[in-house]
Amino acid sequence: MARVCQITGKRPQIGNNVSHANNKTKRRFLPNLQKKRFYIPEEDKWITLKLSTKAIKTINKNGITAVLKEARANGNLVL
Repeated sequence: MARVCQITGKRPQIGNNVSHANNKTKRRFLPNLQKKRFYIPEEDKWITLKLSTKAIKTINKNGITAVLKEARANGNLVL
C-alpha cells in the first residue's frame, strides 16, 4: 500500500543525507501515517483510514463528517 494520507494527500518527500564531509546521498522523508478507525453516524458504519497525524488533529478539531465532505470534494478520498 502506498505511503499517502487519504485526507491531506501527503506523500514522501525526497532530500539528501549530508555527511560531515558534505557528501550527499538521496533519502526519503516519510510522512507520519497511522491507521485509524472512525464511526460515521450518518452512514451508520465504521471506516478505516490511513492518515497523517496532522489529518487526525484536523478531524479532532472539525469532526469526521466535515473533513470527509471536504476530502471528497477535493478528490483525495474515494470511498
